[in-house]
Amino acid sequence: MIKIYHNPRCSKSREGISVLEEINQPYEIIKYLENPITKEELMDILKKLNYKPLELVRTKEAIWIENFKGKNLSDDEIIEAMVQNPKLIERPIIINGDKAVVARPKEKIKEIL
Repeated sequence: MIKIYHNPRCSKSREGISVLEEINQPYEIIKYLENPITKEELMDILKKLNYKPLELVRTKEAIWIENFKGKNLSDDEIIEAMVQNPKLIERPIIINGDKAVVARPKEKIKEIL
């Protein structure tokens, strides 16, 4: 089953759900701000995305700018920052088996169906 890491307040995240509904694709919603992602889960997501940790960070978020911007952080420190501050994680993340995309734009979802 497809998983969507979702923030209901995010319009791009809501668009991701609407795409899955339009194509009648069953999915599971993971509200990662309410149920934080573990370090192991995040590392698995990064592997499926084929991303370096910094590529998944919302670098324009105030949390990043105030606490991390300009610092020379290791990948592990960036992952830990996202685990401790899930708002830093780019969204929506759509996972289908071993494949994943950040659905920006929403059409990227079709790459993993």
